[in-house]
Amino acid sequence: MIKTNYNILALMSGTSLDGIDIIYVNFSFKNVWCFNIIKAETVKYSTEWKLTLSQLVTKKNDELENIDLNYSKHLADVISDFSDRNNIESIDFIASHGHTALHQPENGLTYQIGNNQILADKLNQKVICDFRVQDVEFGGQGAPLVPIGDELLFSKYDYCLNLGGFANVSFEFNNERIAFDICPVNIVLNHYVSIINLEYDDKGQLASTGTINKKLLSILNQLQFYKENPPKSLGLEWVDMNIFPLIDSFKLQIKDILRTFIEHIAIQISKILDKEKSNVLITGGGVYNDFLISRINHHSVSEIVIPKNEIVEFKEGLIFGLLGVLKDRNEVNCLMSVTGANQNHSSGKILMPKNQL
Repeated sequence: MIKTNYNILALMSGTSLDGIDIIYVNFSFKNVWCFNIIKAETVKYSTEWKLTLSQLVTKKNDELENIDLNYSKHLADVISDFSDRNNIESIDFIASHGHTALHQPENGLTYQIGNNQILADKLNQKVICDFRVQDVEFGGQGAPLVPIGDELLFSKYDYCLNLGGFANVSFEFNNERIAFDICPVNIVLNHYVSIINLEYDDKGQLASTGTINKKLLSILNQLQFYKENPPKSLGLEWVDMNIFPLIDSFKLQIKDILRTFIEHIAIQISKILDKEKSNVLITGGGVYNDFLISRINHHSVSEIVIPKNEIVEFKEGLIFGLLGVLKDRNEVNCLMSVTGANQNHSSGKILMPKNQL
């Protein structure tokens, strides 16, 4: 008989490089999926890891494979430490997103580091991981993958919006779940405040003192990506090619860059949240940027709902745990309506410790 109760350790590392989100969560199924986050934390990256991860797109394949091995070992150490400190004993398996090194679905390529066999071997645990590769093989974008969780866990909201390295959204359209990346968020904002030795712009206070550069804002809003229909997704490579050189060419003060880009984010998001009397669940680190939230509110007619902190901070990790559960049950965890793949499918690979094979 198929299980209806799972204790999962789930890991997620996003493009904003704020650290490794790790959660211990219970999933149960009785007509609908329910969850209970038991423990959750973000393990900050060392300066060395942050630098390495920020430069992945410049690495050759053999270099990436070596980083992949070392990063998988690092994840194993993080999981062991988390488990020991929280006295975690009952684990059905580990669900790991890893960290995206390359994402070029148009070239049939996506690569997440941290999904090496050594992860299962070091921990002596079953690991379910590498959720994007199969979708790209099926002609999909390999992203976003969170919408299946939005559908199964957060269906009472009209829109689920995440403000992380990028803003992405999912919602029901013509009786199908669709989702896509909207625009960059923290991957750009944090890049520019790092120049003045800040990790992030606390509550958007610095941005709020800046002035909008109307010419830059106009050019940003006219970028080709925003004219394309979903499914579509963004990666660091696109930002490196299209955003940073454009902004840098204006030679603005940091506060004016932040002010202009926040207005850009709010405008692009408001174009999606166009239904009156709709509610929007907003999660991700961008929720704590009060100024950004105020600008989204200014441009949008939807009601913004910000949930409790554990959902704000760990929703993506939570849902990758659910993707692991669905894979374990051989149930659909990747929606063709979202990614553009040629079929719905159960994505991910299962790593078993060598001594259990």
